[in-house]
This record gives sequence, structure tokens and C-alpha cells, in this order.
Amino acid sequence: MTGAATALYDVPGPRTRRRHRLYGVLATVLILALLAWILYLLFVTEQFTYTKWMPFAYKGIQELLLRGLGNTLKAFAMAAVLSLALGGLLATGRLSEHRPVRWSATVVVEFFRAMPVLVMIFFIFVALKVQPLPALVAGLTLYNGSVLAEVFRAGVESVERGQREAAFALGMRKSQVMAYVLVPQAVRAMLPAIISQLVVALKDTSLGYLITYEEFLHAGKLIASNLDYDLPFIPVVMVISPIYIGMCMLLSWSAGWAARREQRSPKTEAVEVAPAEPGTLLPGGGAPTAPRP
Repeated sequence: MTGAATALYDVPGPRTRRRHRLYGVLATVLILALLAWILYLLFVTEQFTYTKWMPFAYKGIQELLLRGLGNTLKAFAMAAVLSLALGGLLATGRLSEHRPVRWSATVVVEFFRAMPVLVMIFFIFVALKVQPLPALVAGLTLYNGSVLAEVFRAGVESVERGQREAAFALGMRKSQVMAYVLVPQAVRAMLPAIISQLVVALKDTSLGYLITYEEFLHAGKLIASNLDYDLPFIPVVMVISPIYIGMCMLLSWSAGWAARREQRSPKTEAVEVAPAEPGTLLPGGGAPTAPRP
């Protein structure tokens, strides 16, 4: 209710609202000034000249970028699927009642969570002599799968304990409790963290250029370093960065759409119940009446 105090803070009064509007205006002005300064520097350094943007009109450059983008999406798709599978497997081990299985899964998760992604990729590529694409996918899978395992475990354990106990009381086995009771309820809580980790995996595919995997960033690096048009590095960044940002935003939007669709699902949405009406309550007769004295 407007004007009422809440448990966390009091509703701001007129002076506070004016102060907040002033802060918003100042922040907007500062952001616009920063953008104007960046554009000024770009124009001063002649980053928008035809010479630096001319390479992107060549068919060979366009095919190189499209091939790199396709390789990035291929590596991400493989790493995402394998990371989800590995995360589910390790989370199952972390939740196991058997102590050796639980300890083994814990050691694997903690080890690969602490290991830098680039170190794992280089080790697989150099020491094990694996091809660039499998090495990149393996490194991303081991790291992101370990992180997702903790996300899955925390999501399952966040479900109220009464749900688990009620399912066991109905005679369900542990696998049935996990599949039909705990996981469906935990998915909504886990979804934002899962999508955030998949966005990290998508951005980390750019590490493939360090092991000569021809992904999107590697293609941009080739364009910026191998052309004689005064090194169009900034134009390459201005082309590649919005595409990376767009892919991450599309992934987040898809997750939001899936969450909204799940909420509208007939299996999860509330069912309206008709209000009670007077009628026949006893078989073979009318409404019950009070006994006569």
C-alpha cells in the first residue's frame, strides 16, 4: 500500500524522490558524456574512415568471419551439452548416500573448479596432443561441468525437506523422488545460474584462438593483423563485440522465454476451483437438516 512502511525500508518522501531523480539525471548525463568522449576519440583517430572498413566488403573476409562464427557456435554447443551432462552426473555423485561415491565426486568438482580454464585447455592440447576443437571442448566441459554440478546440488537441496519426506512416505524410491519431485521444483531456482554459466562458456570459447582453433575471435585477429590497411583493429572489435553480446543476450532471452513458458504450463499453473454451492450432500435425499428436538 502506498505510503505504508515496509519491513525493509520506508517509502521515500517527496524530498527523497526528488533527490533520486537528480541522481538519475546526473548518472544519465555522465553516461552520455562518456559515450560522447569515446565517439570523439574514435573520430579523432579516424576509426570510421573508408580505408579501415573497406576489408569487410570483401567476400573472403565475410566468409572468414562466418566460418569463425560457425566454429564458435559448434564449440559452444558441444561444450554446453557435455557440461550439462557432466554437471548432472557429478551432482548425482555429490548427493549420493554412498560415502566413497560422494567423496570422489567432491574431489573431482573441487579440483576442476579451482583449475584455470586456460591451463586445462593448454594441458590437453600440448601434453595430451589433442586437436584444437576437442581440447577446447574438453577444457570448457571440465570447468563448466564442475561449476554446474554445484549449481544442481544447491538447487536440489534448496527444495523444502518436507517435499522429500512426503514423497518417501508415499513409497517412492530415491530415483523417483529425485526425478519427479525435487528436480522439477529445483529447475526454476537453478535456471538463472545455469544460463549465467552457459554465457561464461560461450565467452570462453574465445580462448580457442590461443591453441589455433579458428573460432570467431581468431578470425578477427587474422583480419586485424594480416591486412595492410593501417591495422583496422578497432573496426574488428566493433564488429565482433556486438555479435558476442547479441549471442549472450539471445541465450538469456531464450532462458527467460523457457521459464515463462514453464510457468504457463498446464502441469504447473494453478487450477481454478469452483466455489462451493448449496446442494445435495447426502445420498438419496435433500440437504441435511438439524434433528428435531
